[in-house]
Amino acid sequence: MRRDVFQAIADPTRRAIIALIALQAMTPNAIAEHFDTTRQAVSKHLQILTECDLVRSQQQGREIYYHLEVEKLKEVDQWLAQYRSIWETRFSQLDDVLATLKQNTK
Repeated sequence: MRRDVFQAIADPTRRAIIALIALQAMTPNAIAEHFDTTRQAVSKHLQILTECDLVRSQQQGREIYYHLEVEKLKEVDQWLAQYRSIWETRFSQLDDVLATLKQNTK
């Protein structure tokens, strides 16, 4: 079974890894330094992120660097876009209610 991007971002550790490598490519050891977990656990998370095509590995000498595939995150953005207009409408309605309440208290 192939994992999808939503399964990958469901885990908070994987989201934190994505945030780390969004800034710069990193080795598994460098990534593991940011977590209170084993190097093997980080490697498992990287494997899942790789299966979902959210990260890619690149060999540089003896080191392997992981890079974020930003394009893959567009899937998430496209899915969220369908709800964005609903949120914006509700926030606008809330702004209207708050403005009315503020006027009524004067």
